Amino acid sequence: MTLAEAAAQADELSAQGAERELADLRKQWDDEVEAAARDADYRVRAQAYRAIGQFRYRQKLELLRRGLEDESPACRGSALISLELLSRDHPSTVNAERPLLHRMIAADSNDAVRRLAVLSVKNGSPQRDSILILQSLADDDEADAALRQTAKKVADLLVRKSRTR
Repeated sequence: MTLAEAAAQADELSAQGAERELADLRKQWDDEVEAAARDADYRVRAQAYRAIGQFRYRQKLELLRRGLEDESPACRGSALISLELLSRDHPSTVNAERPLLHRMIAADSNDAVRRLAVLSVKNGSPQRDSILILQSLADDDEADAALRQTAKKVADLLVRKSRTR
């Protein structure tokens, strides 16, 4: 079985609520995920960062942070997908990386990575600085249309969340 196959199986086990089987699979693949995240090939690293979320490896958040800062847009994107997944039930995951996410939203060279960073912020607490950055991006006529639209939707969602607190 490959790391991608094991990660897909882990994702299925998590969806089924099979915590014991998921924990066993995590133990079995722990070293392989760590090694893959340090591989010279960006495709292998990207798979490792994606697997962190699929395995629900909350203890690998520091490794995931390295993925957010990787030189490869594919690695940053995979790390953002995992961050978004891990933060669905734990807003603190996003809150801890908020300054980095803000930098990615504002200045990443890849629009797909910027969109994924915007989507990740939606799972955090509705902080004013995030809302302002997203609203500014939504109003930026020079930004990619899909990015502006995503930023507007997430900003509106965060505003609604802030009102229900």
